Parts: sequence; C-alpha cells; structure tokens
Amino acid sequence: MTTHARTEPPRRPELGNRAEPGRRSVLAAGGALALAASGLLAGCGGDSKDGGGGDRFRAAFTAGGSQETLDPHVAPNFVDQARAKALYDTLGTYADDMSVRARLAESWESDTSGTRWRIRLRTAAFHDGAPVTAKDVLYSYRRAADPATGSPSQVLLSAIDFDASRADGERSLVLVLKAPDFEFPTVLAGPGTEIIPDGTKDFREPVGSGPFTYVSFTPGGTARYRRWADHWDGAPHIAELEIVPANEESARLNALLSGQVHYAADMAGASVERLKKEGSTRLLTARRATAQQLLLRIGRKPFDDPRLVRAVQLGIDREALVRVALAGHGEVGNDLFGMGLRGYPKDLAPRERDVDEARKLVKEAGARGLRITVETSSVDAAWEPAADLMARQLAEVGLKLTANTRASSTYFSEIKTKGVAAYNTTSTLPVSDFLQQRVRGGAARNQTQYASKEFDALLDRARTTRDEQDRLALLTRAQKIARDGSGLLVWAFSDANDAIGPSVEGLRAAPPNSHDWARFDRVRVG
Repeated sequence: MTTHARTEPPRRPELGNRAEPGRRSVLAAGGALALAASGLLAGCGGDSKDGGGGDRFRAAFTAGGSQETLDPHVAPNFVDQARAKALYDTLGTYADDMSVRARLAESWESDTSGTRWRIRLRTAAFHDGAPVTAKDVLYSYRRAADPATGSPSQVLLSAIDFDASRADGERSLVLVLKAPDFEFPTVLAGPGTEIIPDGTKDFREPVGSGPFTYVSFTPGGTARYRRWADHWDGAPHIAELEIVPANEESARLNALLSGQVHYAADMAGASVERLKKEGSTRLLTARRATAQQLLLRIGRKPFDDPRLVRAVQLGIDREALVRVALAGHGEVGNDLFGMGLRGYPKDLAPRERDVDEARKLVKEAGARGLRITVETSSVDAAWEPAADLMARQLAEVGLKLTANTRASSTYFSEIKTKGVAAYNTTSTLPVSDFLQQRVRGGAARNQTQYASKEFDALLDRARTTRDEQDRLALLTRAQKIARDGSGLLVWAFSDANDAIGPSVEGLRAAPPNSHDWARFDRVRVG
C-alpha cells in the first residue's frame, strides 16, 4: 500500500458554529474601504495608520469584475484563490515544492493497482456546525468534475469513476479511478477542489469549513470575513479579513504605502525597486514562481503552420525580455513549465535566439510582413513591455506584431475564444497536473489547441506507472515533444512578489498555489 499521513497530531478544538465579531464590526462605517470609479483605493475615513488596526487585516488584489463569485470551484485568478482559502478547505495542500500535505484528509492510501484510493478525513465542521463528511467530499468532487462548473481541476477530477466510488463511513471514502494513477494525490490539493456541503448550489451566503466565515461580498468589490473560533486548525489571529480590489499595480502599491492596506499582491518591476528603497514595508519574494507565457493558438491561422511557431520561438530574445519586461526579476524560460520542480527535464539545452533561422522559416512559410495581433492586458505588469519588445525583436525576422490591450476584468475569459496569440502567466503547480490541465489534447484549459496522440499516450503511461523514476522519465519524454509543437512558449520565470506593511507578522514568501501563500489566518498585526 502507498500511504501518506500527517506526521504531527492535528489540533481539534471542540466543534461549534460561533464566529467572533471582534471589538469592531467588519461593516462599521469607519472600516469601509472605498473604491473610486477608476478602481483606485480612496481614503478610509477614521481608520488608523497601517491598514486600520490590529484586529482587521486588509489585502489588495487584482479583481475579476462583475462576474466574480464565491463559488470555490471557479477559481481562475489569485484573488479567487485567496477568497477560497479564507472560506473553504481542501483535502490536501501543496508544500513549496508542490508535494502534497494533509489538510482535511488525515491520510490517503492506494491499492497496488493505483485505481482505488482510500481517504480518511479528520474531525472538522462547516460554519453551520455540520460535520465535514465523506458525502460532502463526493458531492464536491462530482460537481468540480462536471465541465459545466468550470473548475481548473476538472480534467483531473474527471478521472474518478463516481458510480463506483463510495462513502464507507462518515469520515472514510473510497475513490475508484477509471485508470491507474499514482500521481492522484496531487489532485487533492488542486485549485478548485474545495469541499462544500452536500447539495450546495447557491453561493450568495456561502458556508465552508475554512478559518473565516462569510460576512459580505460584492462581485468586483470587497469581500469581508470574520474569524471562526472553532476552525479545526485553530482560530485565526485576526478578527476580521477584507480582500479589496485594486486592479492597477500602482493602486495596490500606493494603498500599501499610505497605510490603507496591510498586503499588496503581485508587485513587479519598478514597484519592487521602489519598495526596496522605501524601507518600511517588506517584500515577500518567491523566486521563479510564475511562468511567463506567450500562447500561440496552433489550431488557427497563422500558427497552424509549425514553421511560424518555430520562427517566434527562435526570434525572441529572452535575456532582453527578462532584463526589460521583468526589470531583471526573473530567469530565462525554455518553453517548458515548472523549472526547478519535480518532473521538469534535467540538462535541457537552452533555446538560443537565431534570427537567421527564424527569418528563413518566415520566408519559407510565405509570411514575410505578416501582421499578428497579440492579446495583452495590465493584469501583469510585464506583459505590455514584453509586447513592445517582442514586436521589435520579431520585426527583425519579418513579422509585424501589434498588441491589443483588453480590460483586466475580462481578459482571461476573452482569450479563451478570441485571438491567435495571448500573454498568460501560471503560478507554481505540480508538473504532471499542469500538463494534464493545460497541454493535453481537448483539456478545457488547453488554450493553444494543441493535440498530440503521442504526447497524451506518454502522459497516460506516466500516471499509470508505479515506479517513480520510470514515471519521471516518461514525463520528460512527453515534455520534449510538447516543447517544440504545443504553441506554449515559456519565455521567462518571474519572481512572485507580494508586499506587507511594517506591522504585519506571520506571513512568509511562498509560491502562489502553495499552502503558505495568502495564509491570512496565520497573520498577526501590530
């Protein structure tokens, strides 16, 4: 049996359903964080310096617009994941290296075939006092596996045979897979796998089992939460949490420096340099945490011609892009996701710029002077300077690249169907899961429309192979195939930088998607 279990005994406070209001109501007029029409944070009325005091914590993120929801199974953006982490729990969680640690699950173990996984749950409760049970897990996973839901983990959860799976006790269940999968435990920690009460369909006043309870939420606006004293892993140190929208990086930076928020997510470039010089704030930097990508849609012209995909790969100057677009805060990418993680190919030769070869390929494709539009946005501060620089670089090989800047609030939904090239970023994930979700043919989040039977077959063999080294060798073979033909061009790995105010303790630098990233229940203020 393959067994995984938490090594230290979990804390198990007596279960209940009370929420601690703290000395000030989260809805007090003086605590409301106004949002100007421009999206910039405005004044905070009677709030004290550095975010409003020690019992309320404010964190600023890029918001997703009026279509936002507190449905945890729809979590495409950082702010969605931060909100889900406050309200809900998952069975497992990722360490920094993307290995899986126990969370709501006390342990999991497979049979020798890798098709049957027994999961045992710890004693935990939802905010309404009901226990977290095996039936809740089955309902949550079945819902997230439904393509209509839109979970980022849909393709991974669809591997479960729900007709054969069952609860065999209140806190024990058996998940039966359609095929052997010795990488399956990574699914337990994936974004969009949060556990919700059996039968939940309405998320206007959500009930979870996370460290905070729901108070209020406006799509595209502020989300407010209150400490839950009876959380299985201990009560949060702060009484109130507010996650506030600030779509422009400058707005998040200025809100932090002016003391309106305690935490500003996703700082980059000049903002990082300013924060370093400013001195009173602190940067939380996770190195190489974010893959900077150019997605070339090979299912559409002109990138259905592999010569043009190759020409773009060879025509860009990655070192210059890191130096300019990332202001040096990153590392050159090699057209594969997951540098430094388990499963990333070792000893892979770098992709060197070759202007002559790229120009030759453009000429062979009859594409000299071809105009290509790339979709971009202010979502990531690196994209617009990267587009400007790439346009100059690709002009040298005969391609005319122009940028189409889309609104940050709708960018990710629009690029699913529009355009032939787009910028994207992906934070740290297990390599095998990324390949299943983003590169496998037909996967919902495969935005380049890549389809390779050879690649898919190697992925299947890797996940069904019991020996660890054999699995990794198969993953390497699959990635080397996709690297040249998938249309997913990883031009750099950027550092992930969040910033905190001077009174904040209890947060450390951690890759997005990992357990300790945006772990606001562990925060202390002042």
